[in-house]
Amino acid sequence: MSNDIFLTNNLRNKKEKFVPINEQNIRMYVCGPTVYDDPHIGNARPIVVFDILYKIFKKKYSKVTYVRNITDVDDKIIKSSKENNISISELTNKVTESFGEDCNYLNCETPTHQPKATENIDLMIEMVSELIKKGFAYENNSHVYFEVKKFNDYGQLSNKKLEHLIAGSRIEISENKKNSEDFVLWKPSASDEPSWDSPWGKGRPGWHLECSAMSKKFLGDEFDVHGGGIDLIFPHHENEIAQSRCANDTKVFANFWLHNAFITMSNEKMAKSQGNILKIKDFRNKISGQVLRLALMSAHYKQPLDWNDKLLEDCQNTIDKWYNVYIDSKNNADISDEILQPLHDDLNTPGYIANLHKLYEKALKGNDNDKAAFVSACQFVGLLNQNKDEWLSFKMSKASISEKEILQKIDERNKARENKNYEEADKIRNELLDKGVLIEDKDGKTTWKFK
Repeated sequence: MSNDIFLTNNLRNKKEKFVPINEQNIRMYVCGPTVYDDPHIGNARPIVVFDILYKIFKKKYSKVTYVRNITDVDDKIIKSSKENNISISELTNKVTESFGEDCNYLNCETPTHQPKATENIDLMIEMVSELIKKGFAYENNSHVYFEVKKFNDYGQLSNKKLEHLIAGSRIEISENKKNSEDFVLWKPSASDEPSWDSPWGKGRPGWHLECSAMSKKFLGDEFDVHGGGIDLIFPHHENEIAQSRCANDTKVFANFWLHNAFITMSNEKMAKSQGNILKIKDFRNKISGQVLRLALMSAHYKQPLDWNDKLLEDCQNTIDKWYNVYIDSKNNADISDEILQPLHDDLNTPGYIANLHKLYEKALKGNDNDKAAFVSACQFVGLLNQNKDEWLSFKMSKASISEKEILQKIDERNKARENKNYEEADKIRNELLDKGVLIEDKDGKTTWKFK
């Protein structure tokens, strides 16, 4: 079976065979968080989706360079620091640290590079200067704008004509612009806002600029894959393409553009403006990260994922079930191309999960080799990353009942059964069940486990 990788490329709006620019170094860039508030479950989706793509590439190719940026200068950050009455650096450091903890909790690998915008302002100034020199940008009143009509391919990614893009989006209105569609590359800062010296006065970069500058630094003028949420297609990614291709004199910026769909609650997009935010950190002390990871993998990345309690309960039960055949193995069993095939076919995680269920059934009836093959296939996508004792210990630590209380209840139930008080015995069983404890009577003994 072929191990070719196919990905839906939004640049051409079709699924295409992935052919790297250089097989010796696969290069991918993913838009990371703007660190103005703790990340929510919607932010977790691209973290997990592109972590899986990173794993697929690493399995096939000898070297993969994965860059995910941290936006630590932005209007939202300035606004949040004022509202919370803390300094910008304190806010961004705190949220960046929280984001890192979220990534660890979701068992995501660390990218090769995680550059911060504020560490690369000099590169952004260089790029703006280059765009002005080449006639693609202009300065007016300490602002610098990219002149969109100078770039003929504008709108190619979003597959729309310029006038339709302008009509359907919130374009910044400014008397400093030549044209309404032009976007800011550099703007002056107020006295209480972060600023850097530049040829156009003290100020700060526009949001779109940082990804163009940092991808060039770590990946070069052209690279293989650019990823992010579907909301970034326009204007963010469209503007990245325009400024990068014009500054670098290239016909290509990234060969493949992948975008994950939204997470919804009751079919509404999860967003702060909607008031339906669920922060990742709020789950950390309640649910194992691998349960959330499985939930995030349960729908194809291109499809909306509706977040609800039943989804989490189903994923919890699945992980619980899978631990029944867990085996510690120092040597990871090889995963066949047949098992990996769904992931090679445009990151079809639901198809891969279906394969995991088949491997589980085989492991349930099979030998240690079958169990090792199943565990390896789970661990490849970041699941069953704890051994069985760690998993049970985590569950017990989060349970609403202690082991001592469970054993006491079992003892009370056994006495009730001896006294033929079956109604009381059933009542105790149901009480335990309500607290997530399953009991089983076998060979004169009563055993228990968390469901």
